[in-house]
Amino acid sequence: MSLGPYAFDILLAYGLSGILVAGLVWQSIASARAARRRLEDAEK
Repeated sequence: MSLGPYAFDILLAYGLSGILVAGLVWQSIASARAARRRLEDAEK
């Protein structure tokens, strides 16, 4: 597969997009865990 003269730019865009999506997933999981902890503390 040849991406032509823009191969670096294309791969960089894919890489950065993957990093951003992974960061959003991590942030969502961390936020859900924090909310669950707060809820459990409020129920005590």
